[in-house]
Amino acid sequence: MTTPEFTSNRDNFCYRHPDRQSFVLCQRCMRTICPECQTQAAVGVICPECMNADKKNRTPAQKKAARRWGGNGATMAMARSGKPVVTYALLAVTSFIGLVQLIPGIGEQITGQMLFAAPYLYPNLSPLPFEPWRLLTAVFAHGSFIHLALNMLALWMLGQSLEPMLGRVRFLALYLISGLGGSVMVAVLAPLTSTVGASGAIFGMMAALLIVGRHLGANVTGLLVILGINFVYGLVFGGGRISWQAHLGGVVIGALVAFIYVKTKRRDQRTLQIVLLSALVVLLIVVVAFVPPLILLS
Repeated sequence: MTTPEFTSNRDNFCYRHPDRQSFVLCQRCMRTICPECQTQAAVGVICPECMNADKKNRTPAQKKAARRWGGNGATMAMARSGKPVVTYALLAVTSFIGLVQLIPGIGEQITGQMLFAAPYLYPNLSPLPFEPWRLLTAVFAHGSFIHLALNMLALWMLGQSLEPMLGRVRFLALYLISGLGGSVMVAVLAPLTSTVGASGAIFGMMAALLIVGRHLGANVTGLLVILGINFVYGLVFGGGRISWQAHLGGVVIGALVAFIYVKTKRRDQRTLQIVLLSALVVLLIVVVAFVPPLILLS
């Protein structure tokens, strides 16, 4: 459901397909365009009208270069297909790893190589080696088939809505930074706990959809209720099996990433957006580098 303010604001919908909601602007005319109308260009995505205008204004040398380097080939077709390819790629990679984890003998080794625990970040305080990449590899591993299936279902459902609104690069950044935030929160609040799973990234997507939807004027009450129920369930009924810390980290960081997106939406704010996202990642690294050791030493 949406509010009257949302439906009456045509800027929230593709100008060529008025029934399709989007969060992506043509970087030339700044009109809203859905994934089907997006064409990747040097400046970002542009709409078909701006693309046609560019083609008409090309010099003979530019036309020759386009023919030589395949400017209208498979890459452009993929960019305009409108399919949430990043969501599909994340599903494929994570599902493959999860299914390999189910193989007796091999699965335990894969899990052991990918799980995250804070002591892997502090070799001076533990006998474990320094392996900081586990902050992210844990996002792609799961503890059981049910764990994998539920997270992949959530990724499929959320990704189909969120990726077209944000664009592929921003969607991937949201997923990975939210997953990183979940691992950092585990290190801060439960430094002796090991964890696997994409729950932090999933909760980050839910928070982002909440922020973006609210920014567009959509009715987000249902999503807010679902988010609250999932978090409370993990906190109260998880019985130690569910890392509510990763959920909390994903929600907080996903909301921050989405807030950056909605406040730096214009083309001339792209550099600021990159700087703010980079600063957020640096902040997470600083927090995980200094806070957990103080807890472990106390």
